[in-house]
Amino acid sequence: MTNSTGNTDFTIALVGAGNMGGAMLSGWLKGGTPAASITVLDPSPPPAMAQMMAEHGVASFVAAPEGFDPDIVILAVKPQIFDQVLAANVGICGPQTVVVSVAAGKTISTMASILGSNAGAIVRCMPNTPALVGRGISACCANKQVTDLQRARISQLLRSTGSVEWVDDEALIDAVTAVSGSGPAYVFYLAECMAAAGMAQGLPEELAMKLARETVSGAGELMRQSVETASKLRQNVTSPNGTTAAALAVLMADNGLSPLMAEAIAAARKRSEELSG
Repeated sequence: MTNSTGNTDFTIALVGAGNMGGAMLSGWLKGGTPAASITVLDPSPPPAMAQMMAEHGVASFVAAPEGFDPDIVILAVKPQIFDQVLAANVGICGPQTVVVSVAAGKTISTMASILGSNAGAIVRCMPNTPALVGRGISACCANKQVTDLQRARISQLLRSTGSVEWVDDEALIDAVTAVSGSGPAYVFYLAECMAAAGMAQGLPEELAMKLARETVSGAGELMRQSVETASKLRQNVTSPNGTTAAALAVLMADNGLSPLMAEAIAAARKRSEELSG
């Protein structure tokens, strides 16, 4: 369930309406952000996004119109094209604008360098794709030029797609990227593996995948609603010498899931750091 953003008295430029940009836009509209306050800049938005913008009356342009001066510019483009896209939109980043990046690996200093004399308030943010269903989580880091009002506005927007956390140390964003930014893919792969293992034990493919999907999503919702830790919830479902204990003996072995996940997250963080180079 999304949190309502209510009416806004500020304007937003969303640069990029792909998977993440589209998820954010959808959340804003569902949360009550007026379509009139949003302008999308994207030369070729996906058909579903184009349809949603048309249905809600969201203005969309290939490039920023003359005299466009938004309060917030959110760049939701891939890291590989981020620099050129930001450079092409320097003109809309005025002294009162806060520039927000949701691209992995793009540092505040990188953005400031590209913006040059237009550099001011900058926020580096890492959301994740469950924002599509209002269950995302975003972690943000702001430079010193970001005002309390600007921080509140960004939190308001991001809460329409899930939870929001702020960190003071920008270096933590690479770790955030590795855990929650990339994390949904780990969970989807877990469901794939569970389904494949079920099929190996004789389950029909459709049933195996349904069991895996529902188990992963149901366990996630149980964990979200429970006051218990993940460790305690695991213990609650594990009977001594039972079937779950037998499976966990494999997963929790010295060469089991924990070291593999640590290696995977370290690799993701390293790649995030490389993208900032």
